[in-house]
Amino acid sequence: MGGTLALTACGGGGGHGDDKAASSTASQKPSSTSSSDSAGSSDSPSPETSKAAQSKSDADAAKQASDAKITITPKSGSTGASIHNNTKVTVAGGTLTSVTMTAKATGKAVAGTISADRTSWRPDAALARGTQYAVTATATDSKARSATAQSTFATVSTADSFIGYFTPEDGSTVGVGMPVSINFDKSIVNKAAVQRAITVQSSSGQQVVGHWFSSTRLDLRPQTYWKAGSHVSLTLKLDGVRGASGVYGVQDKTVNFDVGRSQVSTVDTKTHEMTVTRDGKVIKTIPISAGGQDHTTYNGQMVIEEKLQTTRMNGATVGFTDDDGKGEYDIPDVPHAMRLSNSGTFIHGNYWGDKSIFGSVNTSHGCIGLSDTKGGKDATTPAAWFYANSMLGDVVTVVNSPDKTIQPDNGLNGWNMSWSQWVSGSAL
Repeated sequence: MGGTLALTACGGGGGHGDDKAASSTASQKPSSTSSSDSAGSSDSPSPETSKAAQSKSDADAAKQASDAKITITPKSGSTGASIHNNTKVTVAGGTLTSVTMTAKATGKAVAGTISADRTSWRPDAALARGTQYAVTATATDSKARSATAQSTFATVSTADSFIGYFTPEDGSTVGVGMPVSINFDKSIVNKAAVQRAITVQSSSGQQVVGHWFSSTRLDLRPQTYWKAGSHVSLTLKLDGVRGASGVYGVQDKTVNFDVGRSQVSTVDTKTHEMTVTRDGKVIKTIPISAGGQDHTTYNGQMVIEEKLQTTRMNGATVGFTDDDGKGEYDIPDVPHAMRLSNSGTFIHGNYWGDKSIFGSVNTSHGCIGLSDTKGGKDATTPAAWFYANSMLGDVVTVVNSPDKTIQPDNGLNGWNMSWSQWVSGSAL
């Protein structure tokens, strides 16, 4: 169903609060008037004559009417329209000659494509939320008679919809530990409905189960790390799915990523050594310095979620301050930094510490330090090598630290839950 207009009629039937299509038909008929010198004059046509003239006028107008019937969906006046699958223009009894669509507030044109047979048109990409759009379409029939239709509608508002921000990115290659993690911009009440609309499939055939860490975060992973070399697809069929009262999803998207080689590096805080294992074989052993006695490093399996060639680290941002309130440390150019937790755990290059600490003593505020040079330009340092040979999704496992095991939701670290604990957090 949709707004259907013929000839040069504009703007279909009104509507509100509904993004579903409806149909209406409008036409304009030329008026027939007669005049006389005075009412009731004997020169005035009889009712029978007037009726005949009107019928002839109607017949003439019908001959000029185009057989092309244009339908624009959503209908004019609609609100809450989908940003994905709802917008389209179709024609019956003719072919489309042009379609224009613009955002009313800015006048910005929306790119779209007319089908090869010129009977339909759709936008090339998703629309914006909370935006009013205007569509004008023209078509001709087999006798070159033209028809025009218009529609003005508004998409679903930001307040009435939700989206999920996901990792990893589409088209990326990641390590075997990378889960699919989705953070929603609204609290989800109907978790089962939302989880059903999200599927993750791997070419490895591994079963993938979702776990809700909160009302806004859903992670999905297999029981064990992804199989190296597998291909994974994430499908979000959330458009129109009710997440909470009056709040609906708007996404209709498929995300693909590949799993690279398997690399798991084990940091032993007692031996001050990291063993890098790739595809089951040890390829390198690197001296490290972990968290000191007062600021120990978390134990557990941690996934590299961010890589920074250089970054600033200030203790004040993670609660390490002196009496004056300033950070216990403030290093503006930490090289080869890779994030392992949301709370500030990194594995990174260290150029300010004496070279003797690596492999012998733990001195950091909880991070894992590797020997490096200021500026990180020396490719032969342990930190430079590890940075160059790591990817997002690789696993760094810390053992033998006096600290506790990292919380599963602190970063992408759900591997620290048993499978039964993980499955218990599913809404299905």
